[in-house]
Amino acid sequence: MRTTPPPNTVAHFAINADDTTRARKFYERVFGWRFEPWGPPGFFQISQRDGSTPGPIGALQQRRELLPGVRMVGFECSVSVADVDQVAEQVVRSGGTIITPRVTIPTVGHLIFFQDPEGNLVGAMQYDAKAAVAPA
Repeated sequence: MRTTPPPNTVAHFAINADDTTRARKFYERVFGWRFEPWGPPGFFQISQRDGSTPGPIGALQQRRELLPGVRMVGFECSVSVADVDQVAEQVVRSGGTIITPRVTIPTVGHLIFFQDPEGNLVGAMQYDAKAAVAPA
């Protein structure tokens, strides 16, 4: 059973891959990680051989664009936060840019992606096991 990561810690990392099959084989061989499909197609949660979490919660996912021309490259990190809306306001006040406004991942929480003044892309996740998408 996974617990909610404490606020202001790196809580999640994702490896973005053009070929998730090739990436899975690579990380299985290098680190002995296991990959379980979860959520959307091309998304896998990472665990150790013994089923434990490899530090922060890990995922392997199909590479995507957050905005046209803004591709996720390398490892992606998300920081656990107490209030994602407050963090979004502070990002803008501090010179950053919101790339993906708040989205809800049911049973996980609320997520934003932003770009810091140095051009780094970062996620901020307000974990909430009761999170649900509002009806349209």
